[in-house]
Amino acid sequence: MPISEVQGRERVTVAGVIRTVTLRPRGGVPALEADLDDGTGVITLVWLGRRRISGVEPGRSVVVTGCIGLQGGSPLMFNPRYELRP
Repeated sequence: MPISEVQGRERVTVAGVIRTVTLRPRGGVPALEADLDDGTGVITLVWLGRRRISGVEPGRSVVVTGCIGLQGGSPLMFNPRYELRP
């Protein structure tokens, strides 16, 4: 599904390229954040309790599945299942 078409509170699978990876604490818990871009939009992926995930780095293609949330009108996905692509 294109990122531009995702709606809040639905379970989706999207694919794209990771543009940025940031370590940003949320509520005192470490959180790894990555912006995924598929050319139609950008979604923020958040893995709570993680400081690093091997292979999750800028320029890497991934497919993620999870439930969409909205923060300030922008889509995000907490603790998505992910598959790294070559």
